[in-house]
Amino acid sequence: MSTHGNHVTATITVSLDGYVTGPDDRPGCGLGVGGERLHYWVMGGPWTYEGEHDTDGMSGADREYFEAVTAGLGAGIVGRGMYDAAGQWGGTNPFPGPMIVLTHRLDDVLPESSGFVYSDDLDEALSRAHELAGDGVIAFGGGADVIRQALRAGIVDTLGISTAPVILGAGKKLFVGGEPDLDLAVRATYSSPYATHVIYDVGQ
Repeated sequence: MSTHGNHVTATITVSLDGYVTGPDDRPGCGLGVGGERLHYWVMGGPWTYEGEHDTDGMSGADREYFEAVTAGLGAGIVGRGMYDAAGQWGGTNPFPGPMIVLTHRLDDVLPESSGFVYSDDLDEALSRAHELAGDGVIAFGGGADVIRQALRAGIVDTLGISTAPVILGAGKKLFVGGEPDLDLAVRATYSSPYATHVIYDVGQ
């Protein structure tokens, strides 16, 4: 687990059949075709890629879970795919604390004032996150490949999985085989009409 003093979390939303996106995820359709249903809990109900949508509608158990997993956030780490699919969040990091983007493409990076930092190596990104987070939590926010890398590296202390009540049938899987053998202990559960959220303590 984390050896630098910072608590390390990883959180992601999946369908009942284990997909983190529907098919054909891309900029402007970041969760893939039909995948926006995964984030009904984030938006407080049904939303579309074309319409106005934000997290202001989040409430009840969904808001409780979100606040639990973002409490004390010092720095975040996301993959290039998630960063691109989100449209670089409009060019400004919307999260508390700096966001490190794991990418091998450094020709189109945004200035540091955007709140984004870029790295092409997980170990380097993690070291930078420890520097930037202070005493705060380091959060891996996806996509699936980044979550798998973090679990394989043995650095995740708590894992938050939100399961949406939908079967997508296709898309990108969270787990694809080759993951480490881990024991998880349920720390907390939250349930709403849009998702069941479980926070696990990760053991090895």
